[in-house]
Amino acid sequence: MFGGRSSEHAVSCLGAGNVLAALDRDRYEVVPVGIARDGRWILAPDDPGQLAIAGGELPSVEAMSAPGTEIAARLDPATRGLVVTAPGDPPRSLGEVDVVLPLLHGAYGEDGTLQGLLEMAGARYAGAGVFASAAGMDKEYMKLLFAARGLPVGRYVVVRDRDWRPPGPDSVTAVTPERKRVLDDIAELGWPVFVKPARGGSSIGTTRVPDPGELEEAIEAAREHDPKVLVEAAVPGIEVECAVLEGIAGGPPDASVPAQVLVGGDSEFYDFQAKYLEADTAMAIPPPIPADAIAEVRRLACAAFDALSCEGLARVDFFYTPDGKIVLNEINTMPGMTSASAFPMMWEATGLPLPELMDRIIQTALGKRPGLR
Repeated sequence: MFGGRSSEHAVSCLGAGNVLAALDRDRYEVVPVGIARDGRWILAPDDPGQLAIAGGELPSVEAMSAPGTEIAARLDPATRGLVVTAPGDPPRSLGEVDVVLPLLHGAYGEDGTLQGLLEMAGARYAGAGVFASAAGMDKEYMKLLFAARGLPVGRYVVVRDRDWRPPGPDSVTAVTPERKRVLDDIAELGWPVFVKPARGGSSIGTTRVPDPGELEEAIEAAREHDPKVLVEAAVPGIEVECAVLEGIAGGPPDASVPAQVLVGGDSEFYDFQAKYLEADTAMAIPPPIPADAIAEVRRLACAAFDALSCEGLARVDFFYTPDGKIVLNEINTMPGMTSASAFPMMWEATGLPLPELMDRIIQTALGKRPGLR
């Protein structure tokens, strides 16, 4: 499954194309299901080429849609099937689905909503369950859980809708006591800060704010994607990422060799442009940090995975400061799978190329019980 209703629709499509090309067709019968931005489910062509950037245009499920390809999920744990529906034609069953790869990012795909639907349908699926998906999507509660486990997180302020724009005819311009408190709390973080949607990803809606004069505009930009916003203190140093897989046969999670993000182009930080559209963005694998720091990053990545009760796979992002401290930034419970994504690159550097990586993810999911985990 790919696409989805979130602002990360195109990233999901790119990742699905990369995965489709890597799956072993001697072992797996693949059914590509795209979710359009309006929520329709589409039986998509099994063609990775249609899920690539072409002529500077990002791929979309809508571009692959054709008459007679809409799909309805059969919410019957006894059949776990998908049905193709077309006007004037009887429903056509695609047969029983053994496992679902929900390669979706952001709201309505990575936040527990789809995971709950799949559990209602009695379908096995890869990745985190309902709770871990929801907690991993909401950066406020993610950080609260990390802190409760004693993991090192940076300073941040949550901007809630009720505090930023209270109801009333003058709410657009009024500086209420609640809004002033939020602004004062943010000022105590120091400058610059990073403003982002609390439940977003791929750096969409994220802004680096160098001074107070640009803060409110950045918050409004983030609020276009989520009514709840996170403002984080800048952490000096380099960005380091680490990929995690659920352990084999109930064992502890496994962490990859970490990577340093080398931001390309003219981007001030690792934004959407740098992640997916800049040819000179790269990963240094392993990162240029001491061996004991690499070991600690891997340990903390597994600890973060366990703190949220994650399953299947995740990517954990850190900062490594000039004085040798490691700061946990966030976890991504369904990391990007594009050819430029860190998750598959880190596992390939660890000795697990994408076809074998996907096989392990699928086999782990097949070992789960259907329904409530």
